[in-house]
Amino acid sequence: ILNLLVQRKLEFHKNTFNAAISACGKAGELEMAFKLFSTMLQSKIQPDTITFNSTISACEVAKDWRRALDHFNLMLRRDVEVNTITFNAAISACEKDGDWEKASQLLSVMAQRQVERNTITLSAMISACEKGGDWKQALQSFSIMQQSRVQFSAITLSAVIAACANGRKWEKALRLCSASVESKVKSNTVAFNAAISACEKGGVWQQALQILSMLVDEVVEHDTITLNAAISACEKGGEWEKALQLFDFTVR
Repeated sequence: ILNLLVQRKLEFHKNTFNAAISACGKAGELEMAFKLFSTMLQSKIQPDTITFNSTISACEVAKDWRRALDHFNLMLRRDVEVNTITFNAAISACEKDGDWEKASQLLSVMAQRQVERNTITLSAMISACEKGGDWKQALQSFSIMQQSRVQFSAITLSAVIAACANGRKWEKALRLCSASVESKVKSNTVAFNAAISACEKGGVWQQALQILSMLVDEVVEHDTITLNAAISACEKGGEWEKALQLFDFTVR
């Protein structure tokens, strides 16, 4: 469409570029999105917040956090207004690479500029922490969500539980599993598996069975990994009878 406009020497409009860049981003055509951005500058059309948000979102889709941050910094240098959508796209780009440190830096800038954080912001931050193996930062971000009364989803809660479990913090994972039941926000099988595995590694078979009980009570689907971790926890605790009961349950 833009090539057609050039051929016919028709006037370019900012909205035309914004729509085209957004479409390319959603289609995963990052290079084309950046080419359009360059053409926009060459045409002496000043990009606005929507333009930059669209290009940063395109980087997020393409899992290119470096270019997302480069474009975010360019936005600041050009003194273009940043908003929640801007930060969400940039933080989500970092999350896809598991770079919680850069995501955390963006969160700090967000606070400094008094830009509102929402569910997407903090969920992406928590997911970045889980992938990056930082349970402390994941827990801190979750605490911010709770204090700010920002609504969280099952995916968010599952990511915090998994982060704590992977950090072998079974006490915190257990507490979050209980919070999942109390809040009626169901976590997924992966989170419960991670929590049971953390208990198994910590040698606390009672807590492993407690989490398994929660899983069954909440009608969360369990799999072979779930039961294997619970059996292993009982075995390490010398509870062969309970391990055998779980094995019988597995083969039914």
